[in-house]
Amino acid sequence: MATAAIFSSLRRRRSPSLQAFLAPVDLTGVSLVQTLATISSELVSCFSNKNFHFQKKNSRSLLRRLEVFLVLLEYLRDTGTSLPSAAMLVFKESYLVLYRCKILLDYCGQSSKLWLLLQNHSLSGHFHDLNQEISTLLDVFPIDDVELSEDVREQINLMQVQARKAKLYIDKNDELLRVELFLFLDEFEKGKVPSHVELRSFFVENLGIKDATSCRSEIEFLEEQIVNHEGDIEPTASVLNGFVAITRYCRFLLFGFEEDEAEMGVGNKKKPRKGLITQEIAETFISIPKDFCCPISLDLMRDPVIISTGQTYDRSSIARWMEEGHCSCPKTGQMLAHTRLVSNRALRNLIVQWCTAHGVPYDPPETADSSAEYFAAALPAKAAVEANRATAELLIQQLASGSQGAKTVAAREIRLLAKTGRENRAFIAKAGAIPHLCELLSSNNPVAQENSVTAMLNLSIYDKNKSRIMEEERCLGSIVQVLRFGLTTEARENAAATLFSLSAVHDYKKRIADERGAVEALAGLLRVGTPRGKKDAVTALFNLSTHTDNCLQMIEAGAVTALVGALGNEGVAEEAAGALALIVRQPIGAAAVGKEEMAVAGLIGMMRCGTPRAKENAVAALLELCRSGGAAATERVLKAPALAGLLQTLLFTGTKRARRKAASLARVFQRCENNTTMHFGGLGVGYAFAGNSATNRDPSFTGDVSVPVSMSVPVL
Repeated sequence: MATAAIFSSLRRRRSPSLQAFLAPVDLTGVSLVQTLATISSELVSCFSNKNFHFQKKNSRSLLRRLEVFLVLLEYLRDTGTSLPSAAMLVFKESYLVLYRCKILLDYCGQSSKLWLLLQNHSLSGHFHDLNQEISTLLDVFPIDDVELSEDVREQINLMQVQARKAKLYIDKNDELLRVELFLFLDEFEKGKVPSHVELRSFFVENLGIKDATSCRSEIEFLEEQIVNHEGDIEPTASVLNGFVAITRYCRFLLFGFEEDEAEMGVGNKKKPRKGLITQEIAETFISIPKDFCCPISLDLMRDPVIISTGQTYDRSSIARWMEEGHCSCPKTGQMLAHTRLVSNRALRNLIVQWCTAHGVPYDPPETADSSAEYFAAALPAKAAVEANRATAELLIQQLASGSQGAKTVAAREIRLLAKTGRENRAFIAKAGAIPHLCELLSSNNPVAQENSVTAMLNLSIYDKNKSRIMEEERCLGSIVQVLRFGLTTEARENAAATLFSLSAVHDYKKRIADERGAVEALAGLLRVGTPRGKKDAVTALFNLSTHTDNCLQMIEAGAVTALVGALGNEGVAEEAAGALALIVRQPIGAAAVGKEEMAVAGLIGMMRCGTPRAKENAVAALLELCRSGGAAATERVLKAPALAGLLQTLLFTGTKRARRKAASLARVFQRCENNTTMHFGGLGVGYAFAGNSATNRDPSFTGDVSVPVSMSVPVL
């Protein structure tokens, strides 16, 4: 905890607080001196021969003072000299100072070179602060009251004089390098790429970064700073992203791909590095701050807006709430004075900053005023975009003509570049990455295949890239082949997620369903996949089910059976019921669902204990089954145990759509009442209550089905 406290203070550019360490109040006299002598000796022996790349003069100056202090402590320890209380007080304060010296020297010895360069002023200030504190301690040390040898006394007096004269020292050469680093950033900001000679001179000759491994270590360290970034620290996360992008460009420009090929090993999956934003999101569970989540959908807000009560919601969620006829605030229950929605730009800015720092994709809605100065300030710096563009060109060259290992490395890096930012996704696709990634989809190397299909997924999130992927010859077929026969589970799951992303465009839904083996593979993944795989499969199937011409393919491919089976899986039941509600609108779909023994029971179970959306979709599916499935299907539904009571509950407590559907199903009950012996348990009262909101079937095909199909495609 002490180390963390000091590091936090260093990163905040403030001196550590006294609470960072517990003073050794139980140590007195000889034991205190012995402890301080041991600490000082360890510091001197550990760091005296260490080669600091930066802060050389400041670290040497601090170590010289520690050496003199060690001479004093060893003399007092060896002679057993009695110490006055004032001297003991100074030594107790020295305990804290010594540990701060250790942390600072450790920090300078272990941090990345680029980070030390960026923190040049701040770290110089910390060294100066320590010198000042040492000077203060020496000033109050009762040297005249302590019996010392002439040699020790002379050294202490000399150090006192030097400490009083000490001034803040900033190494000029270090500062010139820091300025040069920012000049590179400025060049990229202007759309200019620094020359190979300039970059080699800076990174290799001046910083001593001589291979890809060292370069990657620099990138990882900077990425950790972005993840842990706090608002009052310079440089900002946006600027740090620029330096990460520049360093990544230099990694491939200066050192090529050979070292990465050797480390990855063709056919061997490289384990993701933990703790960095380059780590696979699929293997990392990032906790979204509560204030960034919509109180209605519980998802990360893309377009936060403020309503009349002062509460903030995602625009799409609160708009839907109001469209359903609600006139109150979902969170507080207060009546709304008006229905105007005011953009919460401040919160949106914070969300973008958080997403940038954690590598979470954030594409603002098309209607958002992303050109506004306040919002634009939070977007990635132009320098990062331009540096990433230059990197993408190098990577695509390797995809086109590199060795098999180089292609694998390039696919992985494109996958990572395409994780965030529509700019990255746009220029990667525009530069011609998609045809080369398509070729890698059929690779026998599982790493290459997984990286290429996931890169395709990440690129597809940008709407304009969907058409590029679909128009590329054999690309859709190759994605389906990975879904069917992928060499890794992750590859198959990401292929399903890619189909879900592509099927967001209505015109592509029929093409995807017609692709040989696509629907069968999705149904298979829904039956036996991992929880994440099932989610990818069911959302893709839901999208496909919204196209009326896909019903027959979904029946023949076994999708209906898989969807019915998924009703018992809490993680995918909501989407499965939504898809079934669409399929049963057609007589052939209703017939297929009616043949499934567990269909009605599964939907009834969702009405009993599902989420509000799940209940909504379940009752909609049962109603459509009665409408399109004929007398036999209707009889099966009406004879379902407890249905009458569940309908009555929905009529009073369900969402507006659920109440409307429950009322319509109640009318089916009433029409059949004379032909059955079923007891309705007071259902008529509920029907009368909700009857005013009951209408004929909506003309919109999907209007009565509620499924969160606007969920974010996982970016990997």
